Amino acid sequence: MGAFFAAMTIRANAFPEATQWSEGEMRAMKTFWPLLVRVLPPDIVFIADPEGLMMGLGSSIGPQFVGNGTSEMRLVGALREVLAGGHLGFEEVQGVLKEVLPFQEEGEKPHGASEALLAAFLIGQRMNRETDRELKAYCLAFDEEFGPPPIADVKSLTHYGEPYDGNTRFFRSTLFVAAVRSCYGESCLLHGVDWMPPKGGITEEQMLKFMGANISLSPFNAKKLLEDEEVGFAYVSQREARPSLYSLIGIREHIKKRPPLATTEKVQQYVKASGKEAIVTGFYHGGYEESLLMLMKRRGVHSGLVVKGEEGALSMTTRLRSSMTKGIPVNYCSGFRSLDISSTSEPGGVTRQGFSLEVNAKDYGFQPTDTPRTDRSVSRNIELGLAALSGEKGPAYDRIVLNAGMVDHLLGAEGAEDISTALDRARDAIDSGNALKRLLNYIKLSHKVS
Repeated sequence: MGAFFAAMTIRANAFPEATQWSEGEMRAMKTFWPLLVRVLPPDIVFIADPEGLMMGLGSSIGPQFVGNGTSEMRLVGALREVLAGGHLGFEEVQGVLKEVLPFQEEGEKPHGASEALLAAFLIGQRMNRETDRELKAYCLAFDEEFGPPPIADVKSLTHYGEPYDGNTRFFRSTLFVAAVRSCYGESCLLHGVDWMPPKGGITEEQMLKFMGANISLSPFNAKKLLEDEEVGFAYVSQREARPSLYSLIGIREHIKKRPPLATTEKVQQYVKASGKEAIVTGFYHGGYEESLLMLMKRRGVHSGLVVKGEEGALSMTTRLRSSMTKGIPVNYCSGFRSLDISSTSEPGGVTRQGFSLEVNAKDYGFQPTDTPRTDRSVSRNIELGLAALSGEKGPAYDRIVLNAGMVDHLLGAEGAEDISTALDRARDAIDSGNALKRLLNYIKLSHKVS
C-alpha cells in the first residue's frame, strides 16, 4: 500500500498533466478517501496525503506525521521531498539506507522503519527517475558492510552484473561464458541472488545449487577460487556479501516494480583484483545504459560494457534482428576502455575510449538461430549449457562463443584485438574440454574453500 499511494501522490504532484490522475481515479478517490482516511494507519495516510489537502478534507495527519523512532523520522523527512517529486543528495540517500537497513519485519526490530514507508521511498525515487548522485548512493552505500573487499591476485577480473530477477524465457549463458573465459586468464566474478521479483526467473544461483555447488561463499572464499589455476571464476550471493540489501527482497516482492537497487546492484565489486578490472551488465530501458556506465566509471574499473540482451540480460544473441524493433535493438552494446591501465582516474590524465555498436552475429560467421527457450526450467538451462561445453554444436554453443569472444574484444582483453581470433580462442576452450572441466572443478572445490 505504501508503494501504491506513493505512486498516486507523485503522479498528482509532479507528473505531466496527461499522466496525472484520470477522471475515474478522481471519482474513486473523491468517493472513498473520506472513508479511507478514518481507517488507514497514519503512515499510509501520510504517504497518500502529506500536505493534508486531498479532496479538501483538511486532514492534519499527513502534515503532523513524523514517524516512530529516529529511523522513521529520518525516512519521513526524506520522503516528504520524494513525494513532492524532488531529489535527494548523496549523503541524504545513504543516511536513510544505513539507518533503516537491514530491514526486519515489524515486531523484530524495536526502532526500525515501517514497510509502507520504506516501500514508498524505494518506488518514489524510481518514479522520480533517479539522479546520478542518488544512484551512486544506492550503489556504494554498503560497500564496506563487512570491511574492505578482498583483493584477488589475478591479472584480469570481469564482474558480471546480470539482472538479479533472472530469465523467464531464454537460455541464460553467463555462467558457462565465465567458465570459457577463465580458461585463458580472464577471471570472472558472477553475483546475484537465488530469487528476485518482479520476474522471479532463472538465476546463476539456482543453476549452481541444482548442480551441487556451494552457493554460500563469502567474498574471501570467492577470492581463492578466482586465484585457483584450475577454476578462475566464482559466484557470490548478495545474501552473503550484502545482507542489508538482501533483506529487502520481501518488500520488493510486494511493490512489484523495480526500485533503484535493480540498477545499482548490478554494478558491484564483491572482490577486487590486483590487475585490471571490468564490469559487464545488461539493460532494457533506454537511458539506463548511460547511468550504468556512469556507475562503472565511479567504481574506477578499467573497462565497462552494457549490453541490451534478450529480457534485459547481458547476453548477445545470434538471431536476426526483427524488422519490428522499436527503440534500442537487442545486441546493442555501449562501453569504454581505459587506454592506460596504470590508473583509471580521468582527472589524473587517463584517456577512456568510448564505443557503441550493434553486434550482428552473422557478420562473424554465425548462422542466424533463435535463442533456445528454457521457460523457467533450471534443468533445461543447465542441460543446454553442459551440452554446449561438451562440444555439442548448435544455438547454445554459438551463443556462449559469441559472448565470450565479443566481450573479450570489446573490453580490450589481451589477445582479443582481432574478433575472429577472440572467437576461435573461445571455441578452443570449449572443444578442448577445458571449460567443462573448470565448471566441474568449481562445483567440487566450492565446498573445500574456507
